Amino acid sequence: MPAPDDEPQRVAVVTLGCARNEVDSEELAGRLAVAGWQLVDDPASADAVLVNTCGFVEVAKKDSIDTILAVADLKGEAHGPAAVVAVGCLAERYGRELAESLPEADAVLGFDDYADIGARLRQIVAGDAPTAHTPRDRRHLLPITPTERPSAAGTVPGHSIRVSPAEPPGEGSTQARGWTPPVLRRRLDGSPVAPVKLASGCDRRCTFCAIPSFRGSFLSRPAEDVLAEMRWLSGEGVGEVVLVSENSTSYGKDLGDLRLLEGLLREVESTGIERVRVAYLQPAEVRPGLLEVIAREPAVASYFDLSFQHASPTVLRRMRRFGGRSDFLDLIDQIRRLAPAAGIRSNVIVGFPGETEEEFDDLVAFLEQARLDAVGVFGYSDEDGTEALSLPNKVPEAVIASRVEHVTALVEELMSQRAEERIGEVVRVLVESLEGDEAPTAVGRAEHQGPDDGTTSIGLLPPGVRVGEVVSAVVVDTDGVDLLAEHLAEPE
Repeated sequence: MPAPDDEPQRVAVVTLGCARNEVDSEELAGRLAVAGWQLVDDPASADAVLVNTCGFVEVAKKDSIDTILAVADLKGEAHGPAAVVAVGCLAERYGRELAESLPEADAVLGFDDYADIGARLRQIVAGDAPTAHTPRDRRHLLPITPTERPSAAGTVPGHSIRVSPAEPPGEGSTQARGWTPPVLRRRLDGSPVAPVKLASGCDRRCTFCAIPSFRGSFLSRPAEDVLAEMRWLSGEGVGEVVLVSENSTSYGKDLGDLRLLEGLLREVESTGIERVRVAYLQPAEVRPGLLEVIAREPAVASYFDLSFQHASPTVLRRMRRFGGRSDFLDLIDQIRRLAPAAGIRSNVIVGFPGETEEEFDDLVAFLEQARLDAVGVFGYSDEDGTEALSLPNKVPEAVIASRVEHVTALVEELMSQRAEERIGEVVRVLVESLEGDEAPTAVGRAEHQGPDDGTTSIGLLPPGVRVGEVVSAVVVDTDGVDLLAEHLAEPE
């Protein structure tokens, strides 16, 4: 039931998928706030619900569709939403096809609708049924030459520019009078950790990945905009920022400076943010200077999120990627010489077309030698619009499942061993929650732990420790990949 005419219309934003989608949702929330919408947490109490979908792999697509259906069921309730709208990667990737197969969604909107999201949503709540967009390969929307892209870019999710009072307000604009943050962004939770976009899109052509086709070519954000957003987030109580993109090692190539990331990281201390970590590094593009900055800058977490995907050189070539087991082990050795306690995480794909037993064994041997702190294991699945879809010698699903089970069990044991090796280590933990009343336990993450890599729990806290604070602790025990620690008083 829509809100009465004298009350602002209410909207809830439901986010699925990765940290990049979280940034997009908070930008949508900022745009909606500017347009006069009231943001609410509960979809059942909203006039409209935006479901920010994920379209990466089959399981994520299914989760997105299930969520849309679950929210659509609320429309039958007395105070349920009047409209359920799909946005995000699944909506952008499939557009009209999704709308035709999912009539429970009142609209399917693409990225180009984000600039006018407030007006679009009002029309939908009023009963209009906009035509779903026709998907197109977004790599073709920007020039081939990277340095020509910044001037040609239109609306790119997560790239809203800073407020300029001189620009006339308007819902279709990225800027509006009366909006005080430096970016069009509204926090949707009170977490002391927030993602910030470095860039969008990707110029790589990995045969298993469809992301560039719906996220577009690589486009960096200006460093001053990234730093301004971080300053605002610091004022909002954020202690840690995670810099995200599809490929962070390419940051700055379209702005004329391939070492721009190193310079940006050196400026983090000036923003008030306690700690920043960089996500999504391509091993083939990592530079020695970048390794040194991440390992040694005080405000930068010694944390290396390296997208290895496999370790067999022949599988990697079929993926249109570079390197192999020896190259990757050399890179890991470089990191650990610079920062012995650094955290290193990665993802791997097993069962890629043509993967032989020998190639699989090469991956297993690499994981045993690398001893990474965190590993995500994925079984290969065919994805629409990818080159791998047409590759021969597909691995049977039963074999893929068996290999996933084997590697998952292996990395769980290896990750637990890595955690045990940290017993006695002094760690700096960003407190994300306090559990218990009389003698609270702080739960957070140390430098080597990314958002999905395990936690550190600290007991025997002194009075006054707050969420968002960074405290020192000594590791005394482990629970799988999670660390148990005791508070360590700061030196006078």
